[in-house]
Amino acid sequence: MFPELPSIAVWGYGLAAAAHVVFALYLLGGWRGGRAGGVLLLAVCCGALWAAGSALLAWAPAPWLTRVVGALEILRVASWFLFLLVLLQPLHGDKGRWARRAAVLVVVALALPVLLPADAFGLEPALLGKLALGAFMGSAVFGMVLVEQLFRSLPADARWALKPLCLGLVAGWMFELYFFADGVLFARPDIDVWSVRGVVHTLVIPLVAMSAARNPSWTLRISVSREVVFHSTALAVAGGYLLVIAAAGYYVRFVGGDWGRALQMTLLFAGLLLLGVLAGSGATRARLRVLLNKHLFPYRYDYRTEWLRFTQALAAADEGLDLGQSVIKALSDLVESPGGILWLRDAEGRYVPHSRLNTPGCDAEEPADGRLCRFLAEREWVIDLEEFRVHRTRYGDLALPEWLLTLEDAWLVIPLRSANTLTGFVVLNAARVPFEIDWEVLDLLKTAQRQAASYLARMQVTEALIEARKFDAFNRMSAFVVHDLKNLVAQLSLMLKNAERHRDNPEFQQDMLETVAHVESRMRALMAQLQEKRSIDAVRAVDVVAVLQRIVGARRARLPRPQLLAAPAAAIEVMAHAERLERVLGHLVQNALDATPESGNVTLKLHEADDAFVDIEVADTGCGMSPAFIRERLSRPFQTTKEGGMGLGVYETAQYLRELGGSVEYDSEEGRGTRVRVRLPRRQRAAPGALAVPPAAME
Repeated sequence: MFPELPSIAVWGYGLAAAAHVVFALYLLGGWRGGRAGGVLLLAVCCGALWAAGSALLAWAPAPWLTRVVGALEILRVASWFLFLLVLLQPLHGDKGRWARRAAVLVVVALALPVLLPADAFGLEPALLGKLALGAFMGSAVFGMVLVEQLFRSLPADARWALKPLCLGLVAGWMFELYFFADGVLFARPDIDVWSVRGVVHTLVIPLVAMSAARNPSWTLRISVSREVVFHSTALAVAGGYLLVIAAAGYYVRFVGGDWGRALQMTLLFAGLLLLGVLAGSGATRARLRVLLNKHLFPYRYDYRTEWLRFTQALAAADEGLDLGQSVIKALSDLVESPGGILWLRDAEGRYVPHSRLNTPGCDAEEPADGRLCRFLAEREWVIDLEEFRVHRTRYGDLALPEWLLTLEDAWLVIPLRSANTLTGFVVLNAARVPFEIDWEVLDLLKTAQRQAASYLARMQVTEALIEARKFDAFNRMSAFVVHDLKNLVAQLSLMLKNAERHRDNPEFQQDMLETVAHVESRMRALMAQLQEKRSIDAVRAVDVVAVLQRIVGARRARLPRPQLLAAPAAAIEVMAHAERLERVLGHLVQNALDATPESGNVTLKLHEADDAFVDIEVADTGCGMSPAFIRERLSRPFQTTKEGGMGLGVYETAQYLRELGGSVEYDSEEGRGTRVRVRLPRRQRAAPGALAVPPAAME
């Protein structure tokens, strides 16, 4: 009869089997044919079979299964011996034959009492069981001897690579020694200790994996993720902490009398609260990260991960940070700093504060020709302020400004150089934990700052381009406004010129008042447009007939007087800015008047080309234009033939009509006059509920 086995044994060995299978698949994917790697893969596979058999034995005990599990355990032990012998062979050569012979003897000593029946030796089953336990105890001792020989034979500078493996195997065999020694002493194995063997051997796997990653000579292309190690360690520490708190809580509950349960709940709550505070603390995470990187990895940084994180932080500002703050955060994360301040060069050549992160503001400015900026631009050194205060001679004749030496928590000054130009510099605050600045950190910061400087330089160029475009747009709008003011001044000048002859004419007086009111209204509107940097009116349905009538009426005092021929009685509507449309059409009429003598003719015609467009023709009998002038100069800005003209009217007309989805065409001949045809999209009569706005007008 088998004793009742605890259920934890099934789960423990099941976990061990799963862990060994996963590790075996990982090794198989990275194996490149090396002998050491192949034997390690064999040992892990044997461990997976042993753990699976033990889990089955714990779930459904049977005599035959006990013998199978014993055979699998012998196979597992023999495979680990073989792996250690393969590692010892290049170190001992022919002198290692004693180890190989001893390993064979140990395996045979294991196999005889485990695999052969008791009556083969004429011994009692209890005595044969003791012999089997003693043989396994001896195998544990021999395994530790092999590990000791391996570690002692390694050169001092090579022990780092195998230290995790040796530690894991020794720990596992020490547990085995305790388990089998206890079994020999009490003539039976301890079921509780046997139940957790699977968990114990599962804990050894990460150490074996770490040594496999550190030894490429095993021809295994595997790597241990720093993030996985960090989170696994943090989880293990948190689990151990919670177990301690739980144990303390139960102890308090049993010895606390009437207050025991209340004290237990208080202790558990305080423990969970403290765990939350520690888990959310950047300083705690930084300490754990530094500890792991220092003791478990050959280099401080996982450069692939760090570079991806750094470029991602620069490519897209997140968490509400602008690009300057993202640069500070990306650099500070490399050295466990909480934040800092970024100085950038302005248009006047000074370096001024641009962004800050988790630090008070600073208004200090630094000239480009100052010692600090010249040193950063020429040397491209990262300045450690603590080192500068203690070993100032290492920085030559550098003299730091007083504001920097007195800046609270200032630690590192990192230059930002792009294309041999100092774009700016970052002053980082002191690290959350003691952080050594060595060659690896300096090289990473130097590479990272160049990448950050290129992003910041691009940002400055983009901002300058946007600002230049804003000024360009404002200047263009100002030019159009000045052009309109010139036309208004021309109207006032014409009115004053005619006032000498018609001052006593009541009709002229009325016309003069209307003209002054119109000019005053237009000037106010233009000033509003200039100040607000936008169009002075919105897109709406505009009656073209009414617009043309106003244009003709405003110029009826001119000679020749413009005439609107065959004006339709019904309104013809287009979608446009009323004031702007009147301005550009009025400009075409004004150009016709300026080019035509007083004895000539200026006529306007309006007709519907089809259901979609309206055509407006402005014709004159003036001087006309040559085809070359129309082709090469007419529609270009600042090209004019009129004295005092600005050359913007025709350009603005073409631009605006294209915005509306229309067009303008010129037909002219020198000495015979000009005909201008303007085509505008009609306002469509929409069905109920539909939107009657041409798409072009909505852009």
